[in-house]
Amino acid sequence: MDTPERYAITLPGPPGTHRPPEIVVVHATGDRTPDGIPIYADDTGTFRAEIQAGVARLLDVATGPGQHTCLRATLLP
Repeated sequence: MDTPERYAITLPGPPGTHRPPEIVVVHATGDRTPDGIPIYADDTGTFRAEIQAGVARLLDVATGPGQHTCLRATLLP
């Protein structure tokens, strides 16, 4: 199975701030989750996510009120 190489993940601005969304470009790391889902990371390696069917789920991030756990991921050429 081929793993897409790059995605752009859209991070919405904090609720109520009217700030525009932030776009983070991530690349395939070659690693996979225990469930076999490819793991992607930004150039620094600090922003890591699994991506499946156009949805990014952040790894190593605390969740809570106001935190987005499912984010849009757009495949890049």
